[in-house]
Amino acid sequence: MLRVAAGDTAAFASLYDRHHRSVARFAHRFVQDAEKAEELTQDIFVKLFRHAGRYRRTARFKTFLFRVAANHCLNEVRRGEYRVSHVTEQGEDGRPVEIPAPEAHSPDRALEGRELERTVAALSRLSDRERTAFALCRFEGMAYRDIAEVLSASEAAVKSLIHRATLSVARAVEAWQAGAQPPARSEA
Repeated sequence: MLRVAAGDTAAFASLYDRHHRSVARFAHRFVQDAEKAEELTQDIFVKLFRHAGRYRRTARFKTFLFRVAANHCLNEVRRGEYRVSHVTEQGEDGRPVEIPAPEAHSPDRALEGRELERTVAALSRLSDRERTAFALCRFEGMAYRDIAEVLSASEAAVKSLIHRATLSVARAVEAWQAGAQPPARSEA
């Protein structure tokens, strides 16, 4: 990042190549749409390039990158521009039934897709801070202290966020498996 701040575009290309996929996965957890996640990822890297001079050697690069990514994703989701709506129909029993994606040609793939959609829906019901902490911990493998730095929170707060998110997702998946409706969005 120090080389990027000095104008080294090859260093920026190297950082982009190394971290693009993980940032795109992280953004996807906020918007559940690959194209929109890619657009957010591009925005994040543009922001990173423009503000390279703000990077301080005291911060680990990955922590700095995900702080920029988390702030950008949270701001965009709050604005509502990147919200994804799910298409459902009402079944005979009056409960909503999700329409399988067109690419789900086999029953096994359709079932896997619906399971994944339910898990993603469970994540979308978390508060922004819970979802960020959970995604950074469970999907990006970041340490609590690094997540605390990204969220400007204490490690204890991060542990609490991750614990609540884990319980919420587990309850939603269990409820789905039992055929119940998932709980409402968390306000933590």
